[in-house]
Amino acid sequence: MTIRKRIFVGVFLLFIFGIGLFNIVSNDRSFSERENRPLAQMPEWTVDNFISGKFTTRFETYLSDQFVWKDNWVKLKAMAERASLKKENNGVFFGKDGILIESFEKTGDQFDKNIDYVKNFAAYAKGIQSYVLLAPTAVAFYEDKLPLFAQTASEVDAYETTKEELASFVEVIDVYDALKLHSNEEIYFKTDHHWTMRGAYFAYREAAKVMGIKPYEEDDFQIKTVSDSFYGTLHAKANTIDIKADKIDVYLPKFEATQTVTYEDGKQSNSLYEWDYLDKKDKYSLFLDGNHTLVTIKTGVKNDRKLAVIKDSYAHAFIPFLANHFGEIHIVDLRYYHGDVLTYLNDHKISEVLFLYNVANFTKDPNVVWLSQSIWK
Repeated sequence: MTIRKRIFVGVFLLFIFGIGLFNIVSNDRSFSERENRPLAQMPEWTVDNFISGKFTTRFETYLSDQFVWKDNWVKLKAMAERASLKKENNGVFFGKDGILIESFEKTGDQFDKNIDYVKNFAAYAKGIQSYVLLAPTAVAFYEDKLPLFAQTASEVDAYETTKEELASFVEVIDVYDALKLHSNEEIYFKTDHHWTMRGAYFAYREAAKVMGIKPYEEDDFQIKTVSDSFYGTLHAKANTIDIKADKIDVYLPKFEATQTVTYEDGKQSNSLYEWDYLDKKDKYSLFLDGNHTLVTIKTGVKNDRKLAVIKDSYAHAFIPFLANHFGEIHIVDLRYYHGDVLTYLNDHKISEVLFLYNVANFTKDPNVVWLSQSIWK
């Protein structure tokens, strides 16, 4: 073996064993700011876990999550992929004008089941007015910004199917045309899968027509930019490094508005916004402190209307508008709440319920099944 080859092999072995050593001596991280999620910790070794294969599976996840300098390796990989003119990563397209667009997956059995769950709940919930608002995502409006030959199913078709299937059972709040009319404005984040509060505002105006409330005009709010350094979930998922950050605007009422927000753990706040998140990676959790099992909002609105919102995180930028019209709002997240929803509504004398999901999530969320608790009994 030549000296050059020996040096090459030596450097390679030093690199491999060095990485292994650093993985052993480095401290484990509990949370990834870049990915905005908890990281796997060293699994407990037991005979049962080892025999069943659970230990091996969990250990592989642990190694992947805790790999030394993982964020830097991910950035390096992203740079290489962008240099090779790759147009997509992890189901996220690098669109024109610096926008990241998540592809829409073809609907399957879960979509049909979720429609049936909502139908059955609305039919079974006597005396309760049900509304459904399915929010289109960016892919429904910005196909012209997708890379050439980008493959994605039609979210618009799924949206229309849902409206047709549910129209006889619930009041469907159709926001597609309103959002389409303003699609040249910043109604979606470029680096995140959510709509902006501006997008939520235009949806709120359509909801007002169906829910029997008089919407406030934009001039009734102070529109304030609270961050210009937001990188969202699509940015983390695509592992891209050359996209400009989003700004976050909030609509603050110029009129008098009071709220008492109570979370399931007993924490209370007099604001619909948790401002501390602006100093963190997960800035979207500014709205209603992120995801919770149950949240109750008691407002200063002088009426007896109580509304339950069964939702995903698209509701978080939308609910601050509704809080100006209802005396009480109860927010239920079926990812975490697995109790009897109808019993909860009856116990709290709630006579209106709004299902608010983005279309893509509604087509595949297995947790909508928990609406069937009352029917199972």
